[in-house]
Amino acid sequence: MDETYTPVAYEYREAIEEAMANGKDGKIFYFNSSGKVDDASGMITHFEETPGKGWFIVVGNQTRIRIDRIITLFGKPGAACDEFYAHGNICLECTGGYPID
Repeated sequence: MDETYTPVAYEYREAIEEAMANGKDGKIFYFNSSGKVDDASGMITHFEETPGKGWFIVVGNQTRIRIDRIITLFGKPGAACDEFYAHGNICLECTGGYPID
């Protein structure tokens, strides 16, 4: 998996800041360091930048998540949502074993 941080649209950062300000609690789905879908539950306790590594949130149980890997944040699409959908649609791109004329 590519470990390079990809800058995210400001709207995703605003959603994180709003969730923190409102004390929102819930589930976050994200791609973990192995590229697998993982989840964390709780409130966002920290939102911080680590120089050279990117922006991270820390969820209640001390799970640290890079924000460009978030699939959904409390039910709302995150920066990696399109990547997640692309994984699901990849099987629709094949020909099912039939040649294309």
